[in-house]
Amino acid sequence: PHLISVDDLGKDGLLPGQVLAKRPTFAPGRVDLDGLSTWQAARVAEAARALAHDDQAALIAFANDQPWVTDWALYLALVQEHGKTRGWWDLPPSLRDRQADALDSARERLKDRVDQHIASQLLVHRQWQRLRDAATARGILLVGDLPIFVAGAGVDTWTHRELFRWRQTPKAAHSTCPVADPVAGVPPDYFSPKGQRWGNPLYDWPAHQADGFAWWRARARAALTTCHAVRIDHFRAFCAAWAVPADAPDATTGQWTPGPGRALFDAIREDLQADPPPGLDPTAALPIIAEDLGIITPDVGALRDDLGLPGMKVLQFAFGEGNDHPFLPHTWTHDRWVAYTGTHDNDTVRGWYAATNDRVRDHLRRYVGRDGSEPHWQLLRPLLASVARWAITPLQDIMGLDASGRMNVPGTASGNWCWRAQALPWDAAPRLRDLISVYGRLPAQR
Repeated sequence: PHLISVDDLGKDGLLPGQVLAKRPTFAPGRVDLDGLSTWQAARVAEAARALAHDDQAALIAFANDQPWVTDWALYLALVQEHGKTRGWWDLPPSLRDRQADALDSARERLKDRVDQHIASQLLVHRQWQRLRDAATARGILLVGDLPIFVAGAGVDTWTHRELFRWRQTPKAAHSTCPVADPVAGVPPDYFSPKGQRWGNPLYDWPAHQADGFAWWRARARAALTTCHAVRIDHFRAFCAAWAVPADAPDATTGQWTPGPGRALFDAIREDLQADPPPGLDPTAALPIIAEDLGIITPDVGALRDDLGLPGMKVLQFAFGEGNDHPFLPHTWTHDRWVAYTGTHDNDTVRGWYAATNDRVRDHLRRYVGRDGSEPHWQLLRPLLASVARWAITPLQDIMGLDASGRMNVPGTASGNWCWRAQALPWDAAPRLRDLISVYGRLPAQR
């Protein structure tokens, strides 16, 4: 709901003009978390209550079309009703274990609050579909991100406990509290010498396979109804995931545990071909990007290639290790890649260039044949000139921002995802257009 435009709510008649006229001043350049959780959230709640009151038929139709939203709204209402909780396991046992009579009673008792939460998601859906339609009409693709794991305290584990790996530990004399064990993470790598202990519950893959991967098929369908393509985060875990003991302080003591392999993607493909979401060509390849970064073993590359999915190349990782590094564009022998100057997990190119060592800087300057005075533009040129099917650069690099524009630092829990663009860099547009024209990346004229 934080993505909802309150101005559009006003245009749709769900907020009175005098409310919008009292909008506070928000700090520029950063997401105002306090403003989102107070003023913006209150306006969304007001509009959602109005929609729920005036158009129950729309809520029912939306819930029928998006089955996940009913459980999500009920869970949020229950958490609000019961105050601060660590997760669904702190609800009364009858609700924790989803006993039918307890759920029916809660839906009746909390109907107004549940309807408001469903309405808020309907508002997100309506505004996002307008954006998607506008993008589609202009030949612009929206690429979403599908995290491989989910939150242990979230609605997915509450509604589908049987699909995840738990151990039971005593909580009280009359009940047990499920604890995810092992938990997800990654071994030591470029970003962290002790690895990353994410803490998400791991999947019970035999349980998923037993019902034809129904939960994953629904998840992929929802994502591809929202976007034209999705990048699946941590693709390697479909071959094997790094399983970390729940009581381990870091991820150094984990071990690899098998994933589902091709069977999952065959089930997703079959589902999408049988009933394709709007705008999806059922005869085309799966519209999925495999995030294949990190410690990649031969079986991961084999699965990616067998499925015909593009993998990822990140140029910031390419320099300082010799002329045969697999992320250097001249080593790519086919176009099945989505290539980036950097991703949301990297520093900006200017920030990275300033912080890296002399060996890396020298390699970059010699590779691009430039002096390093504008590393963000100079790295963009070989990216666009490469054979990669898609070339992507963060907006921060087009704007030439330093490390202050960084989006995310992996392995840290706060201060991330707060950068926001105050305005588009229109002064850079002619230069960008010239580069993409030179390298043949302009879309066909409409």
